[in-house]
Amino acid sequence: MSTSNFQYKELSIKHISKASLKNSYINITNEAEIIIKTPRVSQSFMLKLLQERESWIRKKLHEIKQNMPIKVNLEDEVLLFGDLYSIDMPEASTLRAKLQRIKINSTQNTIKCYDSFYKEYSTKYITPRVEFFSKEMNLNYNEIKFRKMKRRWGSCSSKKILTFNTELIKTNKELIDYVIVHELAHLKHMNHSKKFHLLVEKYLPNSKHHRSELKKTKLSTF
Repeated sequence: MSTSNFQYKELSIKHISKASLKNSYINITNEAEIIIKTPRVSQSFMLKLLQERESWIRKKLHEIKQNMPIKVNLEDEVLLFGDLYSIDMPEASTLRAKLQRIKINSTQNTIKCYDSFYKEYSTKYITPRVEFFSKEMNLNYNEIKFRKMKRRWGSCSSKKILTFNTELIKTNKELIDYVIVHELAHLKHMNHSKKFHLLVEKYLPNSKHHRSELKKTKLSTF
């Protein structure tokens, strides 16, 4: 097996050649890296392959770029409601204070400060929104919890406990409202039945679009 890199127009291509391969194929990773795997082939074959697949490659790169998670520069930026802000913004004063109190300066400790800040900010912003929609929908909950989760934006338990992902505060306000209404609707329908979706739609028109956008949303990286 041999690996090489070359340019095709302005695109960087990684070529992996394996004699055992019978076919050639192109893969584009989630990090927008273009990889071509082939048996031993000529340069002209490679160029022809890229020309034939160029339209598809550019389409995939555009899709990945659109859905690429926002990268936050630690100790310099903060991500709120889908936009990057300078850490000097007034709303980030508590984050700055947390960072200044770090005894051992490390990436891990810095991320802990950010996570703590996002939890506090989530509690401050999301709680009143839950109270607002709870009254609008005439649905009562017992408790609200906030924690960082990897796979879920929110949940509703049979004990009427609502839990929201603290990462939610990084998305735009329309999607936050969608998750709130979604979880409140589970207080009445503990499933995703037609009645459930109709209830969500009643209080959040265009909820289908919000649901689609949320599925495409990727969280920020540090």
